[in-house]
Amino acid sequence: MGLLGKLTVQVEIKSEGDLFHQLFKHTPHHVSGMSPDIIQGCDLHQGNWGTVGSIICWSYTHDGKQKIARDIIEAIDEEKRSITLKVIEGDILEFFKSFTLGIHVDTNGQTHLVTWVLEYEKLHEDVEDPVSLIPLYIKLTKDIEAHHLNNI
Repeated sequence: MGLLGKLTVQVEIKSEGDLFHQLFKHTPHHVSGMSPDIIQGCDLHQGNWGTVGSIICWSYTHDGKQKIARDIIEAIDEEKRSITLKVIEGDILEFFKSFTLGIHVDTNGQTHLVTWVLEYEKLHEDVEDPVSLIPLYIKLTKDIEAHHLNNI
């Protein structure tokens, strides 16, 4: 069993894919109002919203426990509507040497797919893959979709 891993989940949404991308790029601090069961806060610690190199801190609930993740925005690609965040501090680093989250939106006609990509390196072989995060990202996506559809 290797220490490096990658998990991917795609969620089809009915709301506009650009809205989803712009939310995570410019106003991730609004996510807590759309999915308060999962995200309790998002604060800018350094830089500017939507700027590579900026540092943001998420307060979230996972497996019934309050957690934090301090992330640096590693990449933003407007054409591909993707954002890459690397965890630099937080609860998840108790188990992982590195943890990167990619959020990508594809549109094909009326179909919009949100893809979450988790890339990680475990601290040791006994650490389980973070599959328990997959339902969290699915619910988060659906909560954001429902918020956007209710405000059309």
